[in-house]
Amino acid sequence: MNKVLLVGRLAQQPELRYTQNGVAVARFTVAVNRPFTNQQGEREADFIDVVVWRAQAENCANYLAKGRLVGVEGRLQIRSFETSEGQKRRVAEVVADRVEFLDRGKEGGPGGGQEAPGHDLPDETGGSGDGVPF
Repeated sequence: MNKVLLVGRLAQQPELRYTQNGVAVARFTVAVNRPFTNQQGEREADFIDVVVWRAQAENCANYLAKGRLVGVEGRLQIRSFETSEGQKRRVAEVVADRVEFLDRGKEGGPGGGQEAPGHDLPDETGGSGDGVPF
């Protein structure tokens, strides 16, 4: 079984591209707080790369922005590639089956003031995000 569930905040704007066949693909990073504090009493976060496809990719690019709270459901995928210098690299990323927008965007900025259809949820975060490292 390969199932991943994440709740966190976007660390940057989603990057939308299209394949040669015209299929939309978006990439973004989600900052997920660890459930404990470090020796200095501070919370740390893991930054997890997410890939989403097709119409959902376009929705993410249109309605999400850095700092937005999201829920991601998907699977972990490890892919390998070779750099132009001939070095082998491995990348771990979550391929999202579903992305939920868990807060409202701020007015005026990218993704702000707009809600995707069916995502009219109250703002439960109370503002900036309680301990998110950005």
